[in-house]
Amino acid sequence: MIEVNKVSKRYNKDFLVVKEISFSVNEGEIFGLLGPNGAGKTTLMQMMATLLKPTSGDITIEGFNTVTEAQSIKKIIGFLTTEIKLDPMSTPNNLFDFFGELYDIEPEEILRRKQESFTRFGITPFADKRIVELSTGMKQKVSIVISLIHNPKIIIFDEPTNGLDILTQRQVMDYLIELKNEGKSVILSTHIFSVADELCDRTAVMVDGRIVAIGTSDELIASTNSKNFEGAFFKLYSDNHKEDKG
Repeated sequence: MIEVNKVSKRYNKDFLVVKEISFSVNEGEIFGLLGPNGAGKTTLMQMMATLLKPTSGDITIEGFNTVTEAQSIKKIIGFLTTEIKLDPMSTPNNLFDFFGELYDIEPEEILRRKQESFTRFGITPFADKRIVELSTGMKQKVSIVISLIHNPKIIIFDEPTNGLDILTQRQVMDYLIELKNEGKSVILSTHIFSVADELCDRTAVMVDGRIVAIGTSDELIASTNSKNFEGAFFKLYSDNHKEDKG
């Protein structure tokens, strides 16, 4: 389904932000990238979403290469990142229609999907409000439904619960589980232990641009001889993080 093979990303000769990363993601799996800010999670996900090219290594999604076959990949992935901003003067209604047309979805189907997703996430009462007038949580929910408008097989979400209140966070987490149960592959990055522990079938711990461990929560706890998932992360981090002595 998804293969990441020895991928590195260098922004200049002194700054290697992603270092020789390899992993695979199966169909119907939620795969997590857990690490602090600056660990390289967003850069890695942008490469998977074809927005950045690896300096070395390669990524294939459903057999398509992210560099040479980017257009084919864009049709089968849904990508959400906090760095993507919605047009502040537009409305959820207009944005949903616009992106539906971009994906060549029939008008009747756009309307059906809009009604379904807006109802699910409580967007309907705010459908004709400008984005600038919406709360952070509502903006995030609008971003989610737009990123999934074309019913993609692969979902790549960078910090999907970032800035959400606990009720909205629960709503988003339950939805990701539903997508998994439909057989979709979900890759998400997070720095929140509870999100990774509860949602992810397997989690890759990222430290300083490298993956230092991959496994289920129980496997990571056992391999580090820790009492819980949070303790496992901090053990892996302290064993692998190199302080800048400069």
